[in-house]
Amino acid sequence: MRSPVAVSIEHLSKTYPPQLARLRQFLRRPVKPPVEALTDVSFDVREGEIFGLIGRNGAGKTTLTKIVATLVQPTSGSVTVRGFDSVRDDAQVRAQVGLATAEERSFYWRLTAEQNLMFFARLHGLNDAQARRRIIEVLRQLELLELATRRFGEMSTGNKQRLAVARALLAKPPVLLLDEPTRSLDPLAASRMRELIAALASGTPPVSVLLTSHNLAEVEELCRRVAVISQGRIRALDTPQALRALHRQSEHMSITAAGLARER
Repeated sequence: MRSPVAVSIEHLSKTYPPQLARLRQFLRRPVKPPVEALTDVSFDVREGEIFGLIGRNGAGKTTLTKIVATLVQPTSGSVTVRGFDSVRDDAQVRAQVGLATAEERSFYWRLTAEQNLMFFARLHGLNDAQARRRIIEVLRQLELLELATRRFGEMSTGNKQRLAVARALLAKPPVLLLDEPTRSLDPLAASRMRELIAALASGTPPVSVLLTSHNLAEVEELCRRVAVISQGRIRALDTPQALRALHRQSEHMSITAAGLARER
């Protein structure tokens, strides 16, 4: 029996208008064409599934994640999260998801890790006692408890990344949106992050995870299904093993250069 659908994405497209279009028209300069970040993207994430979205930088992974999180509205198509529409029911969707991005800019640099999490816990409606208990739990999960009193601005890039995941877990959301969660982590920390993600998906209740990456080995370890995105379009969707077999059969090109100056 198939698990219920947690996230449904249907014919999703996002087009950004050209920057400074009116100014360029006024100056009689050529107007750049609109940027098509996503084009007709469709897939679903089932309850308790870790679904991988793999692609290069600029492929559309982050835009898609932000649309699911209601931070960006689609140009066309629809996203539903546990039955709620991302446009009509945006507040309900935000209550269902936890978001952690690779380039986090919403933490307060002068506040400690604990103070930052307290701020966001209160936004989630937790009282002081609930927030303190939950903050200790998520800091322990991410192995950040000893850094609780360290200012965010003094933390390493990897620890900032882990704190972003800790914040995503604060309200115990049933859906996690993880945008390259191991990007800045050392190999050991990355391995432990993958173990945590797997444990959340197989827990009770199970957490549904949309995981973006450009590391095929990582999604092969974690994901049942993977979508390959390039230039805003889904190019393939299958199991990691099937995609790897397809990759082995594809053509490869090598470039040999000679006569290059040595680096000094």
